[in-house]
Amino acid sequence: MSTTEPATTGGASPAPDNAPNYLSHRQILVILGGLMAGMFLAALDQSIVGTALPQIVSEFNSLDKLSWVVTAYLLTSTASTPLWGKISDLYGRRPLFIAAIVTFLAGSVLAALSQNIEQLIGFRAVQGLGAGGLMSLAFATIGDVIPPRERGKYMGYFGAVFGLSSVAGPLLGGLLTDGPGWRWIFWINLPIGLVALGIVAAVLKLPHVKRSHKIDYLGAAIVTGAVTALLLAVSWSGPNNGWGNGTTLALLIGAVVLAVSFVLVELRVSEPIIPMDLFKGRIFSGYAGFAFLLGFAMFGALIFLPLYLQAVKDLSPTRSGLALLPMIVGIFSASIPSGQLMSKTGRYKIYPIISAVLVAGAMVLLSTIGMNTPYWHLAIFMFIMGSGLGLSMQITVTAAQNSVPRQHMGTATSTMTFFRSMGGAIGTAVYGAVLTSRLKVHLGDIVPQTMQGMVDQLAKAANSVQALHGLKDPMKGWALSGLVNAMDDVFLVSLPFLAIALVLAIITPEQRLAGRNDAPKADGDTADLEASAAGAMH
Repeated sequence: MSTTEPATTGGASPAPDNAPNYLSHRQILVILGGLMAGMFLAALDQSIVGTALPQIVSEFNSLDKLSWVVTAYLLTSTASTPLWGKISDLYGRRPLFIAAIVTFLAGSVLAALSQNIEQLIGFRAVQGLGAGGLMSLAFATIGDVIPPRERGKYMGYFGAVFGLSSVAGPLLGGLLTDGPGWRWIFWINLPIGLVALGIVAAVLKLPHVKRSHKIDYLGAAIVTGAVTALLLAVSWSGPNNGWGNGTTLALLIGAVVLAVSFVLVELRVSEPIIPMDLFKGRIFSGYAGFAFLLGFAMFGALIFLPLYLQAVKDLSPTRSGLALLPMIVGIFSASIPSGQLMSKTGRYKIYPIISAVLVAGAMVLLSTIGMNTPYWHLAIFMFIMGSGLGLSMQITVTAAQNSVPRQHMGTATSTMTFFRSMGGAIGTAVYGAVLTSRLKVHLGDIVPQTMQGMVDQLAKAANSVQALHGLKDPMKGWALSGLVNAMDDVFLVSLPFLAIALVLAIITPEQRLAGRNDAPKADGDTADLEASAAGAMH
């Protein structure tokens, strides 16, 4: 079956179901403006809130509920990601993307108006619900309007969104918190969101063929329950109550039981939220695993580098945001040329391999940082880290999209985002647990035997940058040394996961990226070409 002519942004005649509606370069650039604004909203919110948390806690006097401000957002955004993708496959990208923006903005306004910590937690959950659709639907729409072979040309734009949000988040968070107050970290979403909403409503008018469908409500409920149980275990009960605690174990067991139940349900329903047939393709399943492991590993650097800069190097939140620039430069310097080469050659396999090697190398280097490490050393380490991330963040999504039939584009894209988010969520919890446990070990080695009773007090002080800086010498020096040594251990913990990611990148086969005039895959063609002989196609 041949492809249709590129669709216009106006009222093009509907294309046959499963046929691409690729746009011209000019039309793509216009649409990318709205999509990137929506992606920027979600990416920015992941980094801007952390800077304001100390002031929020001070105003609401709710230190015991601090983690819920982050967990509520993480929970709803992760759990809703596959739902947004599946429903958009049924009803079209445009109305769902608009709904995601409106939901996110509503949550932002309500969060800014919160009068207590309970309200803020609830409204952050609303924000997360919208954020779950922003990222996955943006990538799914890109898959609709840009042929896989040409997506590399636009990789720099995607990298710019993540790079800018990584710097702008801590920078804006610091400026707004120190200036008009923490509520403005939510108000600032309004102008960005309204721009995205205007562009998407005006120009994203892609033909969508309606077909008979059934929404898998049971599968949606089960996957939401599984994600909720897992994230509550790793983000809340485990760190607070202990990993052997009855509540933690019950949540983990419940997550496993629900996950198995979800797979069984998806194998039987006619319109699954996540079609299990997608995982028959070695490319899709390989890069889904790679996305999970890289998400697991990368959050160690993204979370603990700002802590190191603020606690050890005594930088303000604003200056620590600027200090992360080498990582952003690394992302740009790798994502733009690799994307161009991918578009030129149609090949991509080498980039995730190099990515895993570079990220692992950066983690090894970061594990050597100490109290007196010069900033230029840290800048080189961050540049290497950024280069590794830039080589794979979007390339693996493109490869996965290229390996599935078009009617599953939204589902496949949101599933990739889901796995990366889950990796990041679990990685964050694991790293936090490692940091806490290793901190006490290192403090026990550093603090003189006659003052061992201070270990718990110093470990508690390490939970707050302000508390650390308020300590007197030599206690301050002991606490900071213990914190740095524990961070070094955290970076090393990521290496086994990166080694598995490297193996996955090597053994995952490659399929030539489809061009503008290539025929779309048939409904059953979910497996890559190399795996077809082994019976991966159905």
